[in-house]
Amino acid sequence: MTANVPDGFGGAVFDVDGVLVDSPHQRAWREALRELMEGEWSGIRDETTWSPEAFTPQVYQQVMSGKPRLSGARAALDHFGVPDAERRTIAYADRKQTMVTELIEAGEFEAYPDALRLVLATRAAGIRIAAASSSKNAGLFLRRIRLDTFAREQGLGEGLVAPGQTLLDVFDADVSGRDFAHGKPHPEIFLTAAGELGVPPERCFVVEDAVSGIEAAKAGGMAALGVARADDAAALADAGADLVVESLDEVDVARLGEGRLVTTDD
Repeated sequence: MTANVPDGFGGAVFDVDGVLVDSPHQRAWREALRELMEGEWSGIRDETTWSPEAFTPQVYQQVMSGKPRLSGARAALDHFGVPDAERRTIAYADRKQTMVTELIEAGEFEAYPDALRLVLATRAAGIRIAAASSSKNAGLFLRRIRLDTFAREQGLGEGLVAPGQTLLDVFDADVSGRDFAHGKPHPEIFLTAAGELGVPPERCFVVEDAVSGIEAAKAGGMAALGVARADDAAALADAGADLVVESLDEVDVARLGEGRLVTTDD
C-alpha cells in the first residue's frame, strides 16, 4: 500500500518517542513495574503474569507505546493481569514519571540520526512539520537535541540550521503533551497538528512507530509512515501503514512533493 496525494504533501507530523528519540520511556515503564512487583506489590506478584522477562520491547510497542501516561499504565497492568488495576494505575504512572525524568536529566537518551535527516530534508523540501507526542516529556527531549551540531557532524551544508538551533526550534507546530479528550488511536492529536500547520489532513503524512499511532493517522484521513524499530513491521502494516521502513533514510523525500510515500528503491 502506498499513499498517493495528487496535490503533494504539504505537512508532516512526527511522533517523538521511538521515532525522533530513542527515549528512556520503555526502560522507565519496565523498571518502575519491576520495583513495585519486587517491593510493595510483592504480595500480588503470583496472581499476575508479570516477570522481568515478560516485559519485552514487543509488549511496550503493542500495549503501551503512543498512549497518554495513565492510559499506558492501565494498559500494562491489564496486560499482566494485575489485581485492582484501576486503583494501582496512578502509583505506577507516578513511579514511572519520576524515573523517566531522572533519566532524561541525566542525558540517558539519544536522537535517531535517520529521523533528524528526514526532518531536515522534509523541511528543506518546503513541507511544514509538526511534533505530536502523547508524552508530556517530549519537550524535554526536543530542547536538548542540538541540530546545529548534528548538521555540522553530518556535513549537511551551511545555512540549513541556525547556530544554537534545537530540534524543537525547527518545528512549525508542536502539540505534544497536551491534555486531549481522546488518546491514540483516536486521531485528535494529529488533526490538531494538521490544523496548526494550516494543512488539510489529507495532505499530511504521519511518522509513527506504534500501532496505535498508525491507526490514529488513518482514522484522521492522513497517510501513515511506519518506522519499524522493534522488529514489528508486520504489525505496523496490518494497522494500515501506507509505507513501513526499518530506517527513515529509505524514504524518497523527492517524491513527497509529488504526494508519493515510497522508498528510494520504488
